[in-house]
Amino acid sequence: MKTLESYLCGRFVAGTGDGETIVNPATEEPLARVSADGLDRAAALRYARETGGPALRALTFAERGALLKAASDAIVAHRNELLELGIRNGGNTRSDAKFDLDGATFTLSAYAELGAALGATKVIADGDSIPLARSPRFAGQHVRVPRQGVAVHVNAFNFPAWGLVEKAACALLAGVPVVTKPASSSALVAHRIVQLLVEKQVLPAGALQLLCGGAGDLLEHLGPQDVVAFTGSAATGMKIRRLESVIRHSVRVNVEADSLNAAVLGPDVEPGTDTWDLFVKDVVRDMTQKAGQKCTAIRRVLVPLAQVDRVREELCDRLSGIVVGNPALDNVRMGPVATAQQLADVREGIDALARDGRLVYGVSDLKPAGAPEGKGYFVAPVLIELEHGAEGRTVHEREVFGPCSTLVPYAGTADEAAELVARGQGGLVSSIYSDDTAFVQDAVLGLAPYHGRLFLGSAKIAEHSPGPGTVLPLLVHGGPGRAGGGEELGGPRGLEFYTQRVALEGARPVLDRIAGRS
Repeated sequence: MKTLESYLCGRFVAGTGDGETIVNPATEEPLARVSADGLDRAAALRYARETGGPALRALTFAERGALLKAASDAIVAHRNELLELGIRNGGNTRSDAKFDLDGATFTLSAYAELGAALGATKVIADGDSIPLARSPRFAGQHVRVPRQGVAVHVNAFNFPAWGLVEKAACALLAGVPVVTKPASSSALVAHRIVQLLVEKQVLPAGALQLLCGGAGDLLEHLGPQDVVAFTGSAATGMKIRRLESVIRHSVRVNVEADSLNAAVLGPDVEPGTDTWDLFVKDVVRDMTQKAGQKCTAIRRVLVPLAQVDRVREELCDRLSGIVVGNPALDNVRMGPVATAQQLADVREGIDALARDGRLVYGVSDLKPAGAPEGKGYFVAPVLIELEHGAEGRTVHEREVFGPCSTLVPYAGTADEAAELVARGQGGLVSSIYSDDTAFVQDAVLGLAPYHGRLFLGSAKIAEHSPGPGTVLPLLVHGGPGRAGGGEELGGPRGLEFYTQRVALEGARPVLDRIAGRS
């Protein structure tokens, strides 16, 4: 069986021991073995700091941007191969695999363009110079410079390509080397991407290392210039923040965790309109894309009481047309969830949500298309409905990471919608569908404090929008509270996590030169 080797200290190396078997979640066919036992993680961090960091910092932003462009080109050249891996290892339909891979290359291209725009400089000017005395010659200037540590990236199973790249693009452009650890269950895509970059010698030595298998003692060797970016459960995020190494060195930690995202239908939206159709389409897509295993998926669907029956009817009708099965088949619209444990968690979560409300759509005798009898981690789309006014604590407190959403009726006021959404205690993204500007404005003011991003769906953007579930590199990705309190991407904002802001005081001509103004 194929063994996934880690890429550490400039070479591919396999861990010892039995490790973990990676399988095709649609057939349970073994695909590879992975283990990180016996690997020297501390040496990998030193190699990044001592070799990768100096090599990256010697380059200008424009030169680092060119590296990202070359990385994107290398991935695109092997697109079909990587898509097939995503289908076999991730349980993705081809469309889902494209969503992951094309999101990765689009992000690389966006940060390559940002590097070109920042130009032949190694310092980012943070605002204008500030007069500090009557004489204009004595001034202050904030600038940002690369931290001289390593960025440790711990990624989730659902986006092996996009998850790797959205973090690495920001770090590498900022001038900080990366040690990335993909989730073992879906590591084949990330592993192959790193192989391609190594084969084509895209990046300087030590700029990007890959740890396949368990994290082990990786985070115990963090230092004061290092950073950690983690995507996964809130519980694991809290454990990372409590690590002695993190506390002792005040290590920067960015966490993207649970998110009970909501979609709010405005009371002005009538059936058959462009805004109505956009709302229904986005809800169904977010429920079923990647089998609902998206941190941005719509978990709660807020609908005015007058429209609940019609929305329920349309959602159930569209869900009934979703073919679930082996994603290698062209007619399959939704594949399995990623692992046996994920399937058990989703089923348990659905049962818990149903105790808060009632099941209005689900298939108890699912027969997945093209899957071996009794094999695969399949679950049908599920829609649950709360009674208006019901507390629904589980609905507002538990994220079921699968193809499951809950209809939440509300009276139609922006205040009630905001109060219901806020019960989720912070999210990555929620959406408001309305052509009533006053309603949208009130809803935004109520929802904004609890989110990192708000999607405003309307007839004016219906033909252009990729929907709330798409993370765009020029907008921030993250959210407060339950969502982890972190922030990634956002164009130039994505570099801030990996750079140090420093205030300079001195002669204005000197400051202008350092800041790249002369």
